[in-house]
Amino acid sequence: MTPRPHFFGYGSLVNRSTHDFVEAHPAQARGWRRTWCLTGHRDHAFLSVVRDAATTIDGLMAHVPGGNWAALDAREAGYARVRACDDVDHAVADPVEVAIYSVVPGRWPMKERMPILLSYLDVVVQGFLHEFGEAGAQRFFETTDGWGVGIVNDRATPLYPRHRVLTAEEGAFVDGAIAMRGLQVEAL
Repeated sequence: MTPRPHFFGYGSLVNRSTHDFVEAHPAQARGWRRTWCLTGHRDHAFLSVVRDAATTIDGLMAHVPGGNWAALDAREAGYARVRACDDVDHAVADPVEVAIYSVVPGRWPMKERMPILLSYLDVVVQGFLHEFGEAGAQRFFETTDGWGVGIVNDRATPLYPRHRVLTAEEGAFVDGAIAMRGLQVEAL
């Protein structure tokens, strides 16, 4: 049987409301760690992954409908698709081919100041809360580097194109996790 193409999503793709990949399953990627990435390709910090033998991250593994990598590559513009078949633990019984998207260091010029959009962070954490509960959302914070770039509060006027409205409980969780880590949130 030919392996079916899948990707491992570790950020906004964990939030099922941001995409229509119906066939998605919780999974873990061994040997990867998230990091907030700063490049000239975007106007704000965004998530990427780097190799880290000591870390395992949660995420969703989803089937690429029709094997159409071009559509997914367009959504993930700025990233390189990296083969990760041996790194991803999942419960899918059929043979799969798995890729993970990662920014290639040095591929894009760096910008000096690129904070994390709170609306983007909200989407990511909401996904982790729904898929992995509060413990999984806490693991997201613990297995992600680069928080020092700062966070800008754009909740009232979201700049992230796939923003979502949080419940009061979800917003309190995000705000509490930020405060617990002593992270600074600036006004937009």
